[in-house]
Amino acid sequence: MTNHSVAAALLALTSGTVLLCAALALWRRAARGIVSALRVQGYALAATAAVLGVQLHEPLLLVTSGLLVAVKGVAIPMLFGRLVRLDPASSETDPVVNVPASLVAAVVLTLVAFVATRPIVESVRGVPITLVPFGFATVLIGFFVLVARRKAVSQMVGLLLVDNGIGLVALLLTTGVPLLIELGGTLDVLLVVVVLRVLVTRMHAQLGVLDLDSLQELRD
Repeated sequence: MTNHSVAAALLALTSGTVLLCAALALWRRAARGIVSALRVQGYALAATAAVLGVQLHEPLLLVTSGLLVAVKGVAIPMLFGRLVRLDPASSETDPVVNVPASLVAAVVLTLVAFVATRPIVESVRGVPITLVPFGFATVLIGFFVLVARRKAVSQMVGLLLVDNGIGLVALLLTTGVPLLIELGGTLDVLLVVVVLRVLVTRMHAQLGVLDLDSLQELRD
């Protein structure tokens, strides 16, 4: 097996893991399980950058991989873990869309992603381009999580799924996002998560729960 074949297989594995973790985040109801799926997805995204870096002999991609491990594999899941410990009731016990219907929706969204990206895949040759549908499907599933879940933690995870999907598409389409762009985008996401964590903590202090439907009960 040639080095090119090994790199192609590894890229398929890491990209598939990113999509699989998005589906797992949609399937799991326990908040800890959802956060664990997000953590693994962050590592898979970092591994994608590392494989591309080795294949293209691009040191900056290896630096990007380390950055993704630190932020999306460690820091952000750690922040979510603290939110889960703050409110043990943050698990999805009554989602807007139940789990079986959500999984069917994930399959449909994945098919939509493959159909929508077919022109790109057919017009440009190369293994990374053929894996772009995985990233696009992750984006669509992330948006679905945003509308199909009630808890603040789950919706924040949905936001991160969208960002990770966009990151995967960017890595595969450009065979490596410039370091400064990736650094700026990753730090922006980290800042957003920190701000959301502060807001959710305040919400828990005022309402005692992290169910966003509770906000509908507020009155001036």
